[in-house]
Amino acid sequence: MVKRDERKTVDPESLPYRPCVGIMLINRDGLVWAGNRIQEVDTGSPLTWQMPQGGVDQGEEPRDAALRELKEETGVDNAEIIGETSDWLTYDLPPHLVGHALKGKYRGQKQKWYAMRYLGRDEDFDLTADAHQEFSEWAWVPVSELVELIVPFKRGVYEQIVRELGPLAKPL
Repeated sequence: MVKRDERKTVDPESLPYRPCVGIMLINRDGLVWAGNRIQEVDTGSPLTWQMPQGGVDQGEEPRDAALRELKEETGVDNAEIIGETSDWLTYDLPPHLVGHALKGKYRGQKQKWYAMRYLGRDEDFDLTADAHQEFSEWAWVPVSELVELIVPFKRGVYEQIVRELGPLAKPL
């Protein structure tokens, strides 16, 4: 893990936003999947939970990227898209992470978020399904508690996600 005192200064304006997708995975009870992220960079926060998210590959459609990322990060592919944000959402990395997080290439992320209904069983989740494990553990949480679990610099985006996609988080 890179420590704060080993950081170099990078002008965020000189870096682009990373194109990314995110998934609000909702179970039959209307709860949302959140994973405890394995930290590769010290964010300066003890909060390490988030929903699945990841980069969009060159030439890849965001919807396809969302389904791929869900499979890579959780090991499941038994979900259907039931909604998406009306626009791309952005967040900036805090200054101490610019030039270090996101492989040092980006100032933050622009994200398209998808709500998906999970159709499988809890036993189907496999956090080690991909060679690069993202999460150490996971839990189903009420949408109303989601924002308070998130690292502070991503909370604005999560508040927007909850406003826009949160109404879809209801029991079947």
